[in-house]
This record gives sequence, structure tokens and C-alpha cells, in this order.
Amino acid sequence: MGLSASLARLEAARPIDFIFKDRRVAMNDFSIFTTARTHNKWTDKPVSDDTLRRLYDLLKMAPTSANCSPGRFVFIKSPQAKEKLRPALSSGNAAKTMAAPVTAIVAYDEAFYDRLPQLFPHTDARSWFTSSPEVAHETAFRNGTLQGGYLIIAARMLGLDAGPMSGFKNRRVDEAFFAGTSWKSNFLVNLGYGDPAGLFARLPRLDFDEACKIA
Repeated sequence: MGLSASLARLEAARPIDFIFKDRRVAMNDFSIFTTARTHNKWTDKPVSDDTLRRLYDLLKMAPTSANCSPGRFVFIKSPQAKEKLRPALSSGNAAKTMAAPVTAIVAYDEAFYDRLPQLFPHTDARSWFTSSPEVAHETAFRNGTLQGGYLIIAARMLGLDAGPMSGFKNRRVDEAFFAGTSWKSNFLVNLGYGDPAGLFARLPRLDFDEACKIA
């Protein structure tokens, strides 16, 4: 079918609007998928702390298994924190990360289950995980990754651009930012207001029949 036909089908969907924090957002505003891009170059426009709080307020409302919410996020803004991060970055990611207004460490808490009496009080959900470290880790990683995806979509809804990355040494990030805690890094997302001059041409995507089956 091709990318252009897929985009045309999305644009034909019926518009339904809703209000989010005084901003009208169309439920068929597929631009957060179809025109938003992964950015590598950034303007010097800052990202406010209030915007980051709104970002988390939005992403935290999306679903996780048993509301376990294991995602943890460190928003790196200061030059000192950026320099702390630099040794963990691959050579290809260093310059753009230093230039980004914010770099989010998307992490997960392997002891997320300690919050379940608060987050899922219907039953003793904590006991589901305390008896099996393997299940706890899988649940934390899976749902924390899911929340990282929500972060990217929420950022775009708030007018930010995002540049997710996996080119870094997790162990170094964990030693620098999470020593003595149960938090573990997953991936990084640069956030800010992207400079279109740094964009590559849009790459192809797999068609439905290449990536999907209906059983």
C-alpha cells in the first residue's frame, strides 16, 4: 500500500476534539505520528520545568499492568548534569545530547511493587512480585518501556520535539544517577524544540501485510 496511502487513510478519519489543559486537541490529529519527526538538532529555546511537570501529568494517566507505574524519569537540564551524563554516551549521540535543552533518562524501578498498596489497593498485588524477582524485573522493564513511549507521544502533544536514543552505556548511567537505588536506566530521550535543518528525509515504513497478521 505504501506510506502515502496509509497517511491518506488516517487523514480521512472523523475529527473528534477534546480539551487538554486549555488546548484544543483533535482526536484525529495524527500529526503526532505522521508529521512529527525524530530530531537531532535543536534550537536554543528552553523547556520550562512547568512543561516537564505537564508532560509527566499526561503520560502517567496512560495504562500499565495493574497500574504498577514502574517508569521513572530524570530530566537533565543543567550543564553539570549533562557533563555527568556525557561519559556514558556513544560518540554519535554526544553532541546532540549536549545541545538538547533536556535529556530524559527513561528508567524503571525494580522495586515498583512497594507502591502497589497505594496504586492498586483492590488486592495484595505486591505479593505477586515479591516472590519472583524474574517476574518483577520483566514487569518493571516492560511497563517502564511502555511509559517511555507514552512520554514521546505526550511530549509531541505539548508541542515538544523528541529524539529517543539507545546509544549509551546503561551501567555508566546507573552508576552516575541511580547508585544505591532500585532504579535502572532503559533509554534516553532528548526533548526540546527541534531545528528542521537537522532532519533526514522521511524513511519508509513496513506495510500492514509485512508487519501484521489477522488471526
